[in-house]
Amino acid sequence: MARICIACVLALSIAFAAGTGAFQPVENSLRVAGFEFSKKPASGQIHVVEMDAASLEAIQQWPWSRTHYAAVVAQLDAAGVRSIGFDVDFSSASNAAADKELAEALSQANAPIVLPTFAQSESFRSERMLDVLPIAPLREHTQMGSVSIVPDPDGFVRRMPLGTITSGTPRPSLSAYFAGKAGIVGESFPIDFAIDAGSVPRHSFIDIERGDFNPAQFRGKDVLIGATAVEMGDRYAVPRYGVIPGVIVQALATETLIAGQPVYGSWELPLLLAALFAAVIFGSPTYLNSVLRMAGFAVTMVALSHYSYTAFHTWFDIVPALTLIITSAIMRNVLLGRRQYLKSQRRDRETGLPNAIALRAHIDRAHPEYVVAAMLDEFDTLKAVLSAEDLPVLLRRLTDRLKLAADKQLVCRTDDRMLAWSTPSQLFEVEEQLASLRALMLSPIEIGGRRFDVPLTFGVADARHDRAIANAAHAANAAHRAGDKWQLHEADRSQHLEQQVSLMGELDESLRDGHVKVYYQPKLDLKSGQITKTEALVRWDHPQKGMLPPDSFIPLAEESGRIEDLTIFVLQQAIADMEIWATKGMSIGTAVNVSARLLTSRSFVDRALALIDAMKVPVEQLLFEVTESAELADWDASIETLQKLRARGIAISMDDYGTGQSTLSYLKALPLSELKIDRSFVQHAHIDRGDAMLVRSTVQLAHELGLKVVAEGVEDAECLAFLKTIDCDYAQGYFVARPMVANELVAMVTDPARIAA
Repeated sequence: MARICIACVLALSIAFAAGTGAFQPVENSLRVAGFEFSKKPASGQIHVVEMDAASLEAIQQWPWSRTHYAAVVAQLDAAGVRSIGFDVDFSSASNAAADKELAEALSQANAPIVLPTFAQSESFRSERMLDVLPIAPLREHTQMGSVSIVPDPDGFVRRMPLGTITSGTPRPSLSAYFAGKAGIVGESFPIDFAIDAGSVPRHSFIDIERGDFNPAQFRGKDVLIGATAVEMGDRYAVPRYGVIPGVIVQALATETLIAGQPVYGSWELPLLLAALFAAVIFGSPTYLNSVLRMAGFAVTMVALSHYSYTAFHTWFDIVPALTLIITSAIMRNVLLGRRQYLKSQRRDRETGLPNAIALRAHIDRAHPEYVVAAMLDEFDTLKAVLSAEDLPVLLRRLTDRLKLAADKQLVCRTDDRMLAWSTPSQLFEVEEQLASLRALMLSPIEIGGRRFDVPLTFGVADARHDRAIANAAHAANAAHRAGDKWQLHEADRSQHLEQQVSLMGELDESLRDGHVKVYYQPKLDLKSGQITKTEALVRWDHPQKGMLPPDSFIPLAEESGRIEDLTIFVLQQAIADMEIWATKGMSIGTAVNVSARLLTSRSFVDRALALIDAMKVPVEQLLFEVTESAELADWDASIETLQKLRARGIAISMDDYGTGQSTLSYLKALPLSELKIDRSFVQHAHIDRGDAMLVRSTVQLAHELGLKVVAEGVEDAECLAFLKTIDCDYAQGYFVARPMVANELVAMVTDPARIAA
């Protein structure tokens, strides 16, 4: 819509200029070029008998005796001409005998003869016009035709009237008469100067008078007689040819009408079409496209004008239209140039990534909640090791990874060692994203056949602050100095702590009121193609904040000592749902996440075992998941608890395998029955060679140890197919199914069509 408005405003401006005649000189020049391009020969129907220099020299007097004209009329009539027209002034009497001889020749001629009539000024600078007619004796046996020629304001003759009024009587123009057109008074037509004036047959007056010509040349032709000698002064400036005799102007005008009467088309119609073209030009995405569209539309306009001229004899003024087309392209390129300049100002020159200016503009437009800065901890080392060409490649690949965890947000390079983005997420969601990023960055980035670890430290700041980007970078630096994974900017920290305290104060009440719910994410058995296991996930449907993911409150629950009650709640609900499923003939194993802190809690173990002892389904269907990256405060006590639980028939799974630092020692010491490979390795294993190797070797190792393997983060069919080829046992992820309530799980398990194959 904007481009149409711009095109319309520009078209109106050009229309105003066209209405004042501002484009006419250029239009005239363009038409001359058109005449050159379209030049064509005369029809040969019109012959000119010239009162030329040779005739003046032969007759040796001026004005000529009218006996000479009488002789020429007799010669031409005898040759069988179709008509004769004079562009010679016979308005004054001369020798009576000569006048009589000419009158007799005119009366005896078989061919119709046209004598000239015109109007002229009474005197210099006088506005009064006098009608000029041949003397009465000559008018008796002839017709009169107007030979009036009216130059344009610049002195050039470009048009000819179809008729004029002299002595109160309408008279056709000489050209209208010979072309057989109606001599309509007040109308004119453009002369087609594409007709080659040199191709009009011309004969010397003296040769015709003496009979020194071939009569066959004139049979059936129309003849114009007029002065061409420079001394006689009847000359006019015209396009293409310069100054030519008036009789030649009359001949060209007649030839024009013989081919078909041309008319003037308006400049408005081409300008309207050009406005549509301009709207298209304003939509050009590049300089080249704009120029090509301009050239194409300009050529189209010229071609349509030429077609209209040749096929319909309609002459349109197209300079306003061409001006609109060219101006539109210029304006579009100026806009593209400005856009390109602004774009270059918003790009990091080294990597081509958006820079801090681009991020600031995005923040102003999108109004996000937070800005996150990711600092490359070992940037100087990377810069020393990598070439000038490889470092930008690494930064761009790192940016691609950040986009995955940042929910495809605009990731910008705001400083040499800093990448940043804004997010509409709440702070607890940002924490979850940063956790995913840390796991994702455990996989090295490959550049030129070499693999590089790129450790990151993050800073978070309120996006509403004017210095949000700088604040996030400052927080990242502070986190790096403190050895933290991330930090919230100091100004936001106190508010965040207040929110955390408030949230934990509401947890107990939400547990009582049923706002905390248990969802189940299915695990697909890759050998049978059935859902045989599921994982119990806690969700908090907060009355004001809506559905809260576990990462937003479970760490707080651990720190505040509320994790035991929360875990017992999930375990109790999971057992109850398993018992309901059993009544429906469904045997589905269920995993419950257990915090590492609870492994040393006697209270938790006693409460959990009490629930397990009262189970009405086989205890083997229950599984506890312990995160591999979790820090076991009391190693011996934790191992003892896990062995105690395992002895009671509860299966133990290591969650997030691959993200911790003590993997082999965990596998050796813990009484495991299952291994869950973290999503950061699984989701790209079908396309990333390194991830594929890690996942495949982990499956083989687990099987050697007698463990089942669950692959997390399966999000597409190709990934699922890869897991089947390496004999992985279970797949879990959004491609299989998203977390759902118990009833939805029942519907899915009982409907095979809803299970990913």
